[in-house]
Amino acid sequence: MTYCVAIKLNAGLVFLADSRTNAGIDQISSFRKLMIYERPGERFMVLLSAGNLSISQSVREVLQTTQIRDPEQPGEPVTIWNAGSLYDAARVVGHAVRSVHERDGEALRQAGVDFNVSLIFGGQVRGEHMRLFQVYSAGNFIEATDETPFFQVGESKYGKPVLDRILTPGTSLEDAAKCALVSMDSTLKSNLSVGLPLDMVLYENNRYQSDKIVCIDESNPYFRLLHGRWGAEIRKAFDSIESPRWQAGPDQPALQTADCRYPPLRKIAGPFDR
Repeated sequence: MTYCVAIKLNAGLVFLADSRTNAGIDQISSFRKLMIYERPGERFMVLLSAGNLSISQSVREVLQTTQIRDPEQPGEPVTIWNAGSLYDAARVVGHAVRSVHERDGEALRQAGVDFNVSLIFGGQVRGEHMRLFQVYSAGNFIEATDETPFFQVGESKYGKPVLDRILTPGTSLEDAAKCALVSMDSTLKSNLSVGLPLDMVLYENNRYQSDKIVCIDESNPYFRLLHGRWGAEIRKAFDSIESPRWQAGPDQPALQTADCRYPPLRKIAGPFDR
């Protein structure tokens, strides 16, 4: 399994992916799940992948040569390298997914393997604003909005609460990077199918390139600090909240109240209940 998260902000984009894959408790490997496609000064794009490893690797390989033709714009086929918008580039990614399904889908079905791949694709093409898409195994996709400024694929449930509580479009790039790392740390803590090293990319709006690209392993000093501090602060916050009280006192709210709108279901044993 895996965990990938991407965040779209006014200031830029954050991408983070783990590298663990496993086919059983005694067969664990590391494969990179973050790929950068860039033409400095003209376009910068990042692809994150989760799901069946052979499918996602095939999609990445096919994507290098995938072309689509737009009947409304005859001429040169569209690729990720000449697409006039990131939306068109996302269409190329979707077409690559469908191409792999057309080639391998039936053989996988006969082998009892689901065609399972989830992708996050984002970046910026000169002439338009930054965009972020989640691409599904059918090749269709949705786009991030101000109301939903991040996407997750893979083991998303453990790291989602902190993203929901912290992120807004106005969050700084540095704070969003910290939030993504806390989200990943929470996932690492609760799920053994996600593991180090991590790949992280920060992209600043309108730069069309990035020098903030890092691989994070267990010896990374900042990630070690964040892991220790986050655990300690959660415990401190927990200890600072009073334990529930059944009877109210001065400035002490009670857990049990007389005006509860939804009393619990309760059955009292009768004479014929044994």
